[in-house]
Amino acid sequence: MKVLGISGSPIKDSNTDRAVKLALSATGLETEFIKLSNYKIEPCNACLSCVETNRCIIEDDGNLLCEKAAGADALIVGGWSPYSSLDSRTKAFLERLYPLRHRKGKLAGKPGGAIVTCAVPEDTPGLPDACKTALDAIMYFMMEEGINFAGGVTVQGNVPCLSCGHGDECRMSGVKMIYGPDATVQGVGVNILEDQEEVLFSLEKLGEDIASLLDD
Repeated sequence: MKVLGISGSPIKDSNTDRAVKLALSATGLETEFIKLSNYKIEPCNACLSCVETNRCIIEDDGNLLCEKAAGADALIVGGWSPYSSLDSRTKAFLERLYPLRHRKGKLAGKPGGAIVTCAVPEDTPGLPDACKTALDAIMYFMMEEGINFAGGVTVQGNVPCLSCGHGDECRMSGVKMIYGPDATVQGVGVNILEDQEEVLFSLEKLGEDIASLLDD
């Protein structure tokens, strides 16, 4: 049994990367980790040229990733939520799995899980529920492809303004938007996955649940 883990985060060794790897490890099975920023993948052109061949006509790494997804026994997809929606790399990856659907449903019946890292804490007054929106995007993709959804986990991430060097004085600062007009970069601090005990437990459980579904 092999579980494929995907991270849409472009940041080296990011919270998203580590969350996906932790869930993979918790399966106790053979795993492969894919960081999408290391691959060239365009979005789906909706041309339907893949209907008969189950292969996209775009000659980039999308077909390689399709083969990996089709060959895996389970799938864990990790993304993040810029502008309160699922990031473009992860979305493009999901779109490019479309060729696997036609006539054969090559993903149907496989267990799958979702992980999303969000800068905006859940239930922040006046701001969109970015975590839910991004998590739902992955969950509904899996539902439509017949994947057996094992669950989703959200990780508290960081707004880029914490590290840009101007987060305290910029009038567009995400630090101020999320945490209030008196918030500072130092006061907010950096959210690290390993400090989020409940999230670590949930990630381990996600991996264990996926392994359990494969045993059924």
